This record gives sequence, structure tokens and C-alpha cells, in this order.
Amino acid sequence: MKCGNGGTSTPALKVRAGRQIEILGEDDVAIESSTRLLAEKLTAERETFLSQWVRTIGEDLQGRLSMAELGRELGELYEAILQALGTGGLDGRGERYGEVRSLLIELSRNRARQGFTPTETARSVFALKEVLEPSLTGDQEGARAYLQFARLLDDLGLLTTEAYVRTREEIISSQAEQLLELSTPVVKLWDGVVGVPLVGTLDSARTQVVMEKLLQTLVDSDSTQAIIDITGVPTVDTQVAQHLLKTVVAARMMGAQCTISGIRPQIAQTIVALGIEFGDIPTNASLADALRQAVAEVAKESENDARGLL
Repeated sequence: MKCGNGGTSTPALKVRAGRQIEILGEDDVAIESSTRLLAEKLTAERETFLSQWVRTIGEDLQGRLSMAELGRELGELYEAILQALGTGGLDGRGERYGEVRSLLIELSRNRARQGFTPTETARSVFALKEVLEPSLTGDQEGARAYLQFARLLDDLGLLTTEAYVRTREEIISSQAEQLLELSTPVVKLWDGVVGVPLVGTLDSARTQVVMEKLLQTLVDSDSTQAIIDITGVPTVDTQVAQHLLKTVVAARMMGAQCTISGIRPQIAQTIVALGIEFGDIPTNASLADALRQAVAEVAKESENDARGLL
């Protein structure tokens, strides 16, 4: 097409009756050319690029991961990228890069479990750009291919960060559950008597754990007396009281008698001020008093059972 200044230009659009109807595939041609160049370059210099990549990441990780394991991970990733390039395309979200994404997700999950940082994890991908830059940016075609490949690696790097964050959230959630289990122990204090020493704030999630563990322990130990000690609970408000009452009711439904111990003077004043009523639930100032009372109840039950057999 002739331009007004007498030069020529390649039209990017086909026009019919003054209307735009089709975009030529020049970008597609450029991507195909870049993909072919990248595939050829990565194949021809595979050993050089891969060894530089492994060495770069190894230096970043400072020996916290063996070079053998690092070489295996990056080698598999390199081959998957090369295979995806061989089938054409630079769309990291496409079907061709499914294997690449799977390997990166697994790598990210391993790094998260091993305690590496998100930056160290993402560097496993971004470092490949540093390795390829000197070999690809010497001419215009190579530079164009490098920029397109860099965008692909940026997308894959973001994928590693997302997978890393998800894994860390899973780890934190699992650790929180484990801490919750450890913070709500149910112990056998005497034959027929179990205790639940509570420390810290009592919320709905923790109440559920306490209730489940207490009921299971009552069944396993064939106990009839349970002591819930709140000496380590800093404050008792209406919500905490409701949680305690639910636990007591659940234990009673299992045929056990519950006693609440650890009622300090400040706690007693707060309970009175808030108008909280524990009804007929026995309460004691100390765990020792509650245990003495519970043991006496167990002894009385044993005597009654013995009389019933005569």
C-alpha cells in the first residue's frame, strides 16, 4: 500500500466496503518464529543453560538443598518447558504447559514445606531469564524472542508464588489445629475422674475440640466425674460461660457429673456482675478442692454399686 509520502507499509488490517473485517496474523507469525528460535536454542545449548541455571539457584539457596536434588527438579522443569515450546506457543496458561505448571506447583509446595521464602521459590523460575539473556539478546530477533519468553517466565513465576502461598496457608492451618489439640488436653486424674485444664481464651472452635475430646475420654476411661479447670482462663464473659455450659450439658448427657474449678475472686465478681448463672453445676475455687469432691463422689458411687450387688 502506498503511503502519502510515497513510501510503502504492510497493512495490519483487511478492509472491505470501508469496514474492518479481519486482523492479519502478524503477531502469531512473530510468536511462532520466536518459539521456534527458543526451542532450537534451548535444545542446542541444553547442558550449558541447565548447568548455569542449577548453579545460580544453588548459590541462592546456599547449600540448603543438595545439588543433586536441585539438578533433578530443574532438569525435569527444563525438559517440560522445552517440550511445550516444541509443540508451539508461549501461553503459560495453555494446555501445552500443563506439565510445566504441575512441576512448578510441586516444586513450590516442596519449598514451602522446607522453609524457603517466597522470593527464593520464585527465583527458581526467574533465574532462567538471567541464564538466557546473554545468548539471546545479541540481535533483534533473539531479543524479541527473549522478551516473549521472559513474559512466559513471569507468568510461571507468579504461579509458583500462588502455589507457595496456598501451601503455607495449609501448613499454618494444620499447625493451628495441632496447637488447638495440644492446648486442650483431657487427662485422667483418678479412677473415674478426668480433668480438662483450660489455658487462654475459650472460643467456639476450641469449645468444640474440648467437648469432643472430653466426651471421648469419658467413654474410653469409663469415668463418671469430669473437672473443667479454668484457672488459666484470663476472663469469663457471657460467651465463655455459654461455652462452658454447653460442655457441661454434653458431659451430663453421657452420664457424667461436671465440676468447674479455678473460680478466682476476680472471676467470681465478674460472673456476678454479668448475671451469669451456672445453675446446679458444682464450682470450686481450686482444682484440689474439685478433685477431692470428685473422688468422694466416685467412692460413694462405688459403695452404692456394691450395696446393689448384695
